[in-house]
Amino acid sequence: MIDGWKHWILVGVAVLGGCATLPPGETPVDSAPVSENTAVAALVSQARADLDAGRRSNAAAALERALRIEPRNAALWRELAKVRLADGRYDQAEQLAAKSNSFAGSDRALRAANFRLIADARAARGDTAGAQSALDHARELAR
Repeated sequence: MIDGWKHWILVGVAVLGGCATLPPGETPVDSAPVSENTAVAALVSQARADLDAGRRSNAAAALERALRIEPRNAALWRELAKVRLADGRYDQAEQLAAKSNSFAGSDRALRAANFRLIADARAARGDTAGAQSALDHARELAR
């Protein structure tokens, strides 16, 4: 566990790292369409509503159904990673964000967003150095 003041400094770094500007013409990852498949899009919409309402298990179930339809969809893996992060399952959130990156290909914005999520998960576990390393990766991808 990290000391109180170190925790708040790391939280500030993570927040500021998430405020990086996007390259011209790119949309924020979390507002971009996840899929052209209407069933998948509906499941993601339901999952986001469930997550906003605090129904994390329902959100995860909807995303897992969507992943059965499109198992190589990097954005879906990121959505599930966000649910696991909100649920306090930091190791799993990091693994899912890494899996998203394995499918993200040349989508630098998505990969950078995943590294910011990884940084958040590591910071929550008290891994200051690991969180900083993930933020450095995110910044490099945002260039």
